[in-house]
Amino acid sequence: MDAISLLTQRSSMPRLIAPAPDDAAMTLIKRAALRVPDHMNLMPVRCDLVLGDDLSRLGKLFAQAAAHEEGFNERDRQRAAQLPLRAPLIIVVSTVYEAHPSVPALEQYATAACATMAMQQACFTLNYGAIWRSGAYAQSAMIKQGLGISQDNEIVGFLYIGTPAVPTPIKPERSKDIFQPVNIHINEEK
Repeated sequence: MDAISLLTQRSSMPRLIAPAPDDAAMTLIKRAALRVPDHMNLMPVRCDLVLGDDLSRLGKLFAQAAAHEEGFNERDRQRAAQLPLRAPLIIVVSTVYEAHPSVPALEQYATAACATMAMQQACFTLNYGAIWRSGAYAQSAMIKQGLGISQDNEIVGFLYIGTPAVPTPIKPERSKDIFQPVNIHINEEK
């Protein structure tokens, strides 16, 4: 897959089965994450690999959060324990904020988000499927605590990875005009 096709035809793959990427593929996925824009080379990113029996443990943690925290509905509570079992591998991507005078937390978050997308794109080039999930589980204090992520940091997302169970559905092209001429206003006070 060439780079332009990858970027212009990207679609998430929600139906994933084993196998997960092997060690060689995981090395390339990691390399992709480490190449993203990163002001001052802080690499404020943490990636926790969840696979095997840990998927069920993550499901129990999801269920605990859904049962005890606000932001979850009845459907969430019923499905929580099964959610991590939808893929053979989940990479939990979080920030590792570092106090730096030139790099605000927002830029560090952007680096972690770029790393997540780079890993997802790398999966597609290696013929794996992936879907980036977030929502209430990524905002949960209980889930952060259960994963050993400081409350001062953010879970950027859960990157579900595996082999596509069916051909990846390519979403239709979007046609939204996101480019516009700039309109700069300068205060001419003297």
